[in-house]
Amino acid sequence: MGPDLARVDLRNTHRLIPSRYPPVGLFDEVASPEDLELLFELESWTNDRISAELGVIQSIPRNEWVTGRPQATVIMAAFCHPAPKGARFSGPDRGAWYAAFDLAAAQSEIIYHRGKELREVGVSDARLEMREYIADFRNNFHDIRPNDRRFRQYYDPDSYTASQTFAQQLFESGSNGVLYRCVRHPGGQCIACFRPPLVLNVRPAAHFQFRWHGEPVPTITRLAS
Repeated sequence: MGPDLARVDLRNTHRLIPSRYPPVGLFDEVASPEDLELLFELESWTNDRISAELGVIQSIPRNEWVTGRPQATVIMAAFCHPAPKGARFSGPDRGAWYAAFDLAAAQSEIIYHRGKELREVGVSDARLEMREYIADFRNNFHDIRPNDRRFRQYYDPDSYTASQTFAQQLFESGSNGVLYRCVRHPGGQCIACFRPPLVLNVRPAAHFQFRWHGEPVPTITRLAS
């Protein structure tokens, strides 16, 4: 027996991404998926990043491409640039839009994952700037937030094996995504959205600097926009 579907009307969820990524791109500028495909082909001749992005987007149904609206590039980048090993509820072949219901939970995820990366390369003094994006969701999502033993395997703090398999099964059945408890921030709640068009009303918000000074927990400073 799988998780229940929950109808949500979420406002102002929080996602943090590195500031180095451009906030405006091809997805914002073209009016239709047909135009986007032509531009992608031209750009890919000289742009390696676009070439990689083109390979992923071809696996996404055209009716799920988001174009011609504010922050369309930011939305699509979440799906076109998956982590090499995937994430908790998405694999290496297609990303998802991950967001937290509150800013503290979103920051905790950054502290954990970026801190782990720094430790793995032996860096203890580093600076990282992150841009916050706010988004809304109004649809049905599978809900594994209840403290049910059926869902415990999907919260493994060190392995995504079970959760990725579970998410792939949901995705293939037509699921919109997963509502789940934040693993890195007790009491926090998160969403992993599988479908780009369901990420609504995206807008940039605060800008933060995470500064590690040899300690596992960085200093977080809100920067002037």
